[in-house]
Amino acid sequence: MPLYRYKALNARGEMLDGQMEAASDAEVALRLQEQGHLPVETKPASAGGGEAAWRTLFKPKPFAGERLVQFTQQLATLLGAGQPLDRSLTILLELPEDETAKRTIADIRDAVRGGSSLSTALERQHGTFGKLYINMVRAGEAGGSLHETLQRLADYLERSRALRGRVINALIYPAILVVMVGLSLLFLLGYVVPQFAAMYESLDAQLPLFSRIVLGIGLFVRDWWIVLVAVPALAGWWFDRKRRDPAFRARFDEWLLRQKFAGTLVARLETARLARTLGTLLKNGVPLMTALGIGRNVLGNTKLADDVERAADDVKNGVGLSTALAKGKRFPRLALQMIQVGEESGALDTMLLKTADTFERETGQALDRMLAALVPVITLVLAGAVGIVILAVLTPLYDLTNAIG
Repeated sequence: MPLYRYKALNARGEMLDGQMEAASDAEVALRLQEQGHLPVETKPASAGGGEAAWRTLFKPKPFAGERLVQFTQQLATLLGAGQPLDRSLTILLELPEDETAKRTIADIRDAVRGGSSLSTALERQHGTFGKLYINMVRAGEAGGSLHETLQRLADYLERSRALRGRVINALIYPAILVVMVGLSLLFLLGYVVPQFAAMYESLDAQLPLFSRIVLGIGLFVRDWWIVLVAVPALAGWWFDRKRRDPAFRARFDEWLLRQKFAGTLVARLETARLARTLGTLLKNGVPLMTALGIGRNVLGNTKLADDVERAADDVKNGVGLSTALAKGKRFPRLALQMIQVGEESGALDTMLLKTADTFERETGQALDRMLAALVPVITLVLAGAVGIVILAVLTPLYDLTNAIG
């Protein structure tokens, strides 16, 4: 379903700004009214634009990343210490400095005081808390172990955040290295090389073919540098737009999985994420079919998500989870074998969590190996390119000096 942005007034007259999946903007307005809010504006999330769009781009969400982990851990600690839920939320209300976060906690507390369950109160926060979060809380409420469920949920969120952070951190240094050396090479070709070209032209020197090619490239960069900068930017913008097309996204994800190194890394990463999600949900009493529906939504690769969706249909018809996932032939064999052992031993939730630990560890090791190999390779390639440019420019000067001497 399409994603809509909305603005609405709550019962206290405060402005709410969020996102909601719905079939139409009319459905968004209706659902807001059912929750006791007054709709002010609804529009497709992609409509954005202008100054407001740039502000929201860098504006942190009230509960995301570390904030969400801290909120969950603190609430679990207070409930475990015997504090009532509304008292715990009142204490947490004083902790955040962000006014939006305070209003969110106040809304949750007021809903709880009004007789709503915590899961229902979280669901009314318009996408601030994900389906996985809400379903785990609901399962904890049903099982009478809310504080234990919240502690497991905090552990899940922390592990997921750590894994995502490890992937990002592994790519930051190579990206910075490529950008900085690339800009240096652009400056060398676009500014320094043309100076030598003008000098050799004034001397009417005979240059070797190799030097003439490099000097010609330098003159091209000087005259058309804006094109060299704009083309990658436009290509990135085009790719970002195309990735929103489901057909293109499916083809790209399929191609990515077929790549020898990147495909294996993506499959391991997504397997760890799926296994952690399913194991955590099952551990807290969420039914397998519900867990598979949530697990599908946490995957970033659409082809693997489709495999999970088809596996859910097979599981509904009595097929084992490992057998159903194996039909797509995309998940790692080791993961399927571990899941099969869990099914046969009656400890599927525990084995799923062990599978997640295994593949998170393998993903971390693969990233470390990639970083160890990638940085020297990038350094050598770019240093070689710079060395070739310098050699092509200075060799004729050396020859001229020897001729004069």
